[in-house]
Amino acid sequence: MISDKQKQRIEMLRSRGYGYRKVADKLGLNLNSVKSYCKRNGLGGVAKPVKTPVVYTDDITFCPNCGEEIRQIAKQKRKRFCCDKCRNEWWNNHPELIKRKAYYEHTCQGCGKMFTSYGDRNRKYCCHECYVKEPLIK
Repeated sequence: MISDKQKQRIEMLRSRGYGYRKVADKLGLNLNSVKSYCKRNGLGGVAKPVKTPVVYTDDITFCPNCGEEIRQIAKQKRKRFCCDKCRNEWWNNHPELIKRKAYYEHTCQGCGKMFTSYGDRNRKYCCHECYVKEPLIK
């Protein structure tokens, strides 16, 4: 049997976004009793997520693209840009600063020339013409 005080606590915890299990554990009640009470009294369904307040650090940086101030959030990776638009624009204007590491040297199986590819370590041909000329192996 659930007391009136426990019913009030259940309603309060559910309104704050707690799930059935957390409510039951917090109040020391049976999980099924909490579920039944909630469903009978319109407190069923998926619990609303509990929103935690954002905690900012004293570290303030500026967007390298537009110069807007960026307040850093505690316990998160440092933000360099204020938004995706600025990030994309800045990197499109500074391609020389991109650290490309996936260059591979190959010998073309069609013509025998040495060539470099980016991102594909298993490439066999230097161009489409060499690929088309090569007979299919059966």
